[in-house]
Amino acid sequence: MKQLVVRNMIEPNGRGSRRCLACGTTANMGRRRYCSIECRKRLLYKLEVRTGLIKTLNAKYATFYFSDVMIILDMLLYGSDEIFSFFYPRSPGKKPSEDFSSMADMLGNIWWKEKKRTNKRYLASHHVLSQAVRNNAPAVSVKPTMIKVPSIKTTHLANLKLDKSELIAAELLHRVKEAYRRQAKIHHPDIGGEAATFRKVHDAYKELTAWAKNPTFKKRRGFPDKWFYDGGTNKWAQPTPLSEK
Repeated sequence: MKQLVVRNMIEPNGRGSRRCLACGTTANMGRRRYCSIECRKRLLYKLEVRTGLIKTLNAKYATFYFSDVMIILDMLLYGSDEIFSFFYPRSPGKKPSEDFSSMADMLGNIWWKEKKRTNKRYLASHHVLSQAVRNNAPAVSVKPTMIKVPSIKTTHLANLKLDKSELIAAELLHRVKEAYRRQAKIHHPDIGGEAATFRKVHDAYKELTAWAKNPTFKKRRGFPDKWFYDGGTNKWAQPTPLSEK
C-alpha cells in the first residue's frame, strides 16, 4: 500500500509554463487556467465528495495543490495554530484528482479502523492527524484574506480575446477598444462575418467599456494556485482567477 510521505513544502504546480490547475498538463494551455471545463469539474467533484473526512477532522480551512511528484492537503483545525500537512506521492499515469481520492480513502480507512478499535471518534481523528506533518507555517497559507474578484462575465472577455488579468491594467479602456477593433475586422457582417458573432463582440465591448469606467467586484476568499476549503460552508472553491487586496 502506498504510504504518506514527509517532504519539504513545494510550490503549487511548480514553475515555468502555465499548467492546468486541475490536472497539471502544459499542453496547449495558452492563457487558459484549465485544459477543459470537464477537467476542472472532475477535480472539484473529487474534492467535494470527500468533505466528510475533512469535516470529521475538524478542519476550519484547508487547501489542496500538487506538483509533478506530490499532492498536498494542508489543514488548519478549529482551535489550533498549527498546520497539518498530508503529502502523498503522485501515481504514474493518474491525475491529481485520482491521487486525492486514493489518499482520502487511505485516511478514511485509518479513521474507521481506529474508530472500531476504540469506539471513540476523537481518538480516530487524533490517529489520522498523527499521520500528518505538523508545522508552524503562517495561518495565511491556509486561511486566505478576503479578496476582490471583478464582477464581469468571462464570456465578455473571451469574445474580445482578453485575459482576466488585463482587468487591472491602467490602460484597460484603451485595451478594450483595441480588442474590439481587432474582432470587428474579423466578425463585422459588412466584411463577411457572422451577425450573431458580431453582436456578441459588440455586447462584450459595451459591457467591458462600462465596467472599465465603473469597476465593481465580488468579495471572496481563495488562492490563485490552490483549491480552498472553508469549514463554515463545508465547500471547496476553485483557485481564484484574479485577486486584489
